Amino acid sequence: MQSSFPEVALYLAEDIGSGDITAKIIPASTRAQATVLTREPMVLCGRAWFEAVFQQLSPEVVIEWLRNEGDAVPADTLLCRLNGPARALLTGERTALNLLQTLSATATITRRYADAVAGTGCKVLDTRKTLPGLRVAQKYAVKCGGCFNHRIGLFDAVLIKENHIIAAGSISEAVRLARSYGDEPVEVEVENLEEFAQALAALPNRIMLDNFSLADMSIAVERNRGTVELEASGNITLENIRSVAETGVDYISIGALTKNLAAVDLSMRIEMLTD
Repeated sequence: MQSSFPEVALYLAEDIGSGDITAKIIPASTRAQATVLTREPMVLCGRAWFEAVFQQLSPEVVIEWLRNEGDAVPADTLLCRLNGPARALLTGERTALNLLQTLSATATITRRYADAVAGTGCKVLDTRKTLPGLRVAQKYAVKCGGCFNHRIGLFDAVLIKENHIIAAGSISEAVRLARSYGDEPVEVEVENLEEFAQALAALPNRIMLDNFSLADMSIAVERNRGTVELEASGNITLENIRSVAETGVDYISIGALTKNLAAVDLSMRIEMLTD
């Protein structure tokens, strides 16, 4: 995780613009305290981003956390207390809560998927289907929730998909070309058992079984015999993920971890302090 969080400055600039004209009604010398409460069950994630918002507005803001990062907490739980300049608390409230509610939502849904495959040995992965500007933060939240990261971007692993295969001419040629250009891991996405056989013969690091039936997944696992890593993807939900994991695939990638989110319902209440 980053220590300076330069992205938080961009989030604040988006909201504040030329200045918080409403907060000016409060004298600059006024101090306040605040509490943050969750109205629904959640996995807490994003404390460092939440803190960075207020620290960039005023180093005088002090935050006392009552729950740890990664904790599963019930509804109506008090998460933290804040104390500092009233203007900083008022100005940072929305940006800080936006980050905390989004990252906690990511960690919360991720925990459900992690629990669903517990004991199978299969690892659940995220994808690149993240919210713009929040990829690193959401991938951190996925790990906080108990799942694992797929590639971060287009630069750290090769994932050969249908259009890449068409452009290269064949699965084997696409894998050969990828191997010739670097040492990054090579994964090939296939849509049926015929393509799977072609990919297996090319020996990439991993083969993605896209929208395979459970029966065809099981056949692929048997034919693979541990030769390469296998990843299942497509139309996998909380209701069927355990059945997919039990076919013997090594990984399951789920776009919903980072894109199908309902932000956690958080509330921040501020109280002005008097001398």
